[in-house]
Amino acid sequence: MNALPDRRLFAYRPDLAEEALRGTVAAGQYVTGTPARIAAPVAALRPRPDEAAGIDTQVLFGETVRVLDRADGWAWVKSDVDGYVGYLPETALEAAPETAATHIVAVPRTFAYTGADLRTPAAFALSIGSRLTIVGESETRGTRYFTLEGGQSVIAGHCLLVEDRASDDYVAVAGRFLETPYLWGGRSGFGLDCSALVQLSLMMTGRSAPRDSDMQAAGLGTPIAREELRRGDLVFWKGHVAIMEDETTIIHANGHTMSVAREPLATAIERTGYLYQKPTGYRRPF
Repeated sequence: MNALPDRRLFAYRPDLAEEALRGTVAAGQYVTGTPARIAAPVAALRPRPDEAAGIDTQVLFGETVRVLDRADGWAWVKSDVDGYVGYLPETALEAAPETAATHIVAVPRTFAYTGADLRTPAAFALSIGSRLTIVGESETRGTRYFTLEGGQSVIAGHCLLVEDRASDDYVAVAGRFLETPYLWGGRSGFGLDCSALVQLSLMMTGRSAPRDSDMQAAGLGTPIAREELRRGDLVFWKGHVAIMEDETTIIHANGHTMSVAREPLATAIERTGYLYQKPTGYRRPF
């Protein structure tokens, strides 16, 4: 008997499934979904439409999704960024724009201000990776601001064109998250988990990665031996991933410090042995 597709990446329920699964899973109806855009600064994606349910991942301001169903104030969506499927409040969505985002936030965290002046109140905060559509720009006391569709302003120097890269060195990007709080399922500059650190850091260098550590361990890059480890390689445990900063040191979002932290690999292996055993593998992501 064939195994069912991974529910994290394929949308199906007894009553409804995405059109791509027609002939693979049984469902009462198949839909292609309708496009929408994330209007909240960060929206949690959950495995069921329940605020008490744990967070599987998060989607960021300006990212786009396909809406497969809406009911009781919840939307069942599939992310266009990494294919993740889950439920979020309908209030986190707005209609998809006719034009794509022009810019991306390139610093771990920033603010959208009510006016083009840092002295005006902040309307909301934005995470690295948030997509923005810029409709104008201005300058106040030597600081350039971009104007968003909603009329808010962001610091121009905190943004890049969507086609540009924050860096060619994703480890350097990961290092900018040091001391960011650990959050299970988190995928933003306000809090993130181990695999999101990998995914976001790679994304800001123009590379894509699966969302969860088991997905990354199964197919991101190529396997290597421990003796080959160098800067940028990945170390996997069951349920965890870390980035090699150099041949002996890792950067990882972890539940021990509850933050993104730097640690000797040997120390991490010894410290986590009772819980996670030894590393399960090593990979070079590109």
